[in-house]
Amino acid sequence: MRRLVRLGTALLLAVSTTAMADLEVSAAKLRLLPGDLPAAGYFTLTNNGSTPVVLSGAQSPAFGQVMMHRSSLENGMASMQHLEQLEVPAGATLTFASGGYHLMLMHRQRELALGDQIEVNLQFADGQNLPVTFTAVPPTAQ
Repeated sequence: MRRLVRLGTALLLAVSTTAMADLEVSAAKLRLLPGDLPAAGYFTLTNNGSTPVVLSGAQSPAFGQVMMHRSSLENGMASMQHLEQLEVPAGATLTFASGGYHLMLMHRQRELALGDQIEVNLQFADGQNLPVTFTAVPPTAQ
């Protein structure tokens, strides 16, 4: 029985590790605002695998809190919703950009300057993390 449990655990770990290997992140940038105003994280996440993955959050040692949000505009009214998770289907791309999905990074833990490289760990529902390096850009950057 223990051997079956170990085999099952090894197989699950192999599937999870493979899922992380199938993910590709590009155009990772962090829009810095003055002072201690929240920063916005933008990137493109592509799932090149054959199974969906669920992005469940993010964290960064440079910030005390990181949240996923979605901005929208309905009937001329802008709003922002907090998201607990986002599914990225197999073969699909999810874009985090101004006016849509984004990371909101709050409570800076240290001084940051334009051009700095900031580590952010994308967290997935299966417990895996994907480290991504974001580049700090000015608020006017698209």
